[in-house]
Amino acid sequence: MPLYEYEVCDGDCAICGGKFTLRRPVDAPELTRCPACKKPVRKIISSFNTPTKLKPLSISDAKQAGFTVLKRVSKGEYERQ
Repeated sequence: MPLYEYEVCDGDCAICGGKFTLRRPVDAPELTRCPACKKPVRKIISSFNTPTKLKPLSISDAKQAGFTVLKRVSKGEYERQ
């Protein structure tokens, strides 16, 4: 189930803090009110986690991962490295 972030439309709330995150099924109806304070809410676009640095794979990395590395010799011909 995905996580959805919501914020209260008007003002803050002492109960939910104005923002909260819920785990909800994809096919669940859209949430319109905070479950804690019953104020109207809107779904906010949240950031997602991604690696900050990706290094290109080297031939040795590919071999260690179990891939067969081929080098093009001529048109239609390849040999193992």
